[in-house]
Amino acid sequence: MAYRPRHDPISPEAFAQLVQQAIADLPPPYAKLMESIAVVVEEEPPAEVLRDLEMDSEDDLLGLYQGHSLADESFFRPGGEPPPQISIYRGPILRLCETPEEVIQEVYDTVVHELGHHVGLGDEEMPY
Repeated sequence: MAYRPRHDPISPEAFAQLVQQAIADLPPPYAKLMESIAVVVEEEPPAEVLRDLEMDSEDDLLGLYQGHSLADESFFRPGGEPPPQISIYRGPILRLCETPEEVIQEVYDTVVHELGHHVGLGDEEMPY
């Protein structure tokens, strides 16, 4: 059974810092890619996102990439589209992980996974 702390061990602010640190720890070519992606930390995945993805539980979604992948980029794409965005969901990650060290690793893995979608990788091709 997943560790469920009585008190939140990692505040929203500290969690957001972990996300920023994960981005800073990426190898330079990947960190450069992150410069064009908006990254947001949300407490939980929105219900409509879970419905759209046909997920039964909010605990099944740790992060989400929204936007066109670099593999789909085109000179002819119409302007006015929002920039790509990665959402990292604090609640599911904290419920999944039993220790602060696991949280740090899961945040990094989730950032890398979502960045993988940005470059055009499918879930089955991801390193995490």
